[in-house]
Amino acid sequence: MFCPKCGSIMFPRDGKWVCSNCGFEKSIEEKKEIVEEAKEKEMIVISSNAENLPVDDSVVCPKCGNTGAYWMLQQTRAADEPETRFYICTKCGYRWREY
Repeated sequence: MFCPKCGSIMFPRDGKWVCSNCGFEKSIEEKKEIVEEAKEKEMIVISSNAENLPVDDSVVCPKCGNTGAYWMLQQTRAADEPETRFYICTKCGYRWREY
């Protein structure tokens, strides 16, 4: 739980949430309202539709030989190593990755 005034973490004390920085207090019962309010403000975008991804026309699909694939980057290993590029063929939907 974070303080709505200063953003610091709040800790439970005597049936209240108390800010460790500014001293702001809120009853523990109000937490449910805050959580519901936060859920309304969240925006989670999950799409399995590859058509929203950029296309690289210089990539050749290893399965069907089609030229062109959607691509995305993801950090799959340690932070000091480069990210992994994932490809999805625009024709057959085959997925592969390049390290």
